[in-house]
Amino acid sequence: MTEERSVGGEESTEPVEETVDQAPPAGGPAGAAPSGGGRPTESDQEGVEGAPPADAGLEATVAELTNDLQRLQAEFVNYKRRVERDRELVKENATYAALAPIVEVLDAVDRAREHGELDPGFKAVADQLERVVSGVGLTKFGARGDAFDPTFHDALSHIGEDPEVEVTTCKVVAKAGYRIGDRVVRAAQVLVVDPPSGPTA
Repeated sequence: MTEERSVGGEESTEPVEETVDQAPPAGGPAGAAPSGGGRPTESDQEGVEGAPPADAGLEATVAELTNDLQRLQAEFVNYKRRVERDRELVKENATYAALAPIVEVLDAVDRAREHGELDPGFKAVADQLERVVSGVGLTKFGARGDAFDPTFHDALSHIGEDPEVEVTTCKVVAKAGYRIGDRVVRAAQVLVVDPPSGPTA
């Protein structure tokens, strides 16, 4: 660009160069180089690489809460099972405590039967008593000829050998045994015989 200047009353036509800053102002129009030396910002990387970290954090929280819920559900199921088991145990203990003394009465009924036919009135009471205790779970066991089992039998004495048996066997039942379910209220009191021993050398 040429500018005319007046020097000492004379006009000069020397060209004067006008300096123009070519660099765009900061925050200029689109297309300008990004700040930070041209490096992409974190937000730029998020847009390129996928979901923002906030979504990943949310998924981790949901997974953790789901695991907590599943653990609590399992603990609740186990708690219910323990309550049911304890309830059954309390019921069984109460039944055991109530019926244990009655076995002595049942022994008296058995001894009376061994001596002959029961009086009709006494027989009716005895039969009803046996039905009631059987209905609440008290079971009678122990009979002549049963194989001896120390879990259910109390051997009062060994009375020798018997060639008709192959294992130790209940020969005489002194008192019947009683149990509630798998729980023995009283073992049967028995006298046992053994199978014959082999020939001696």
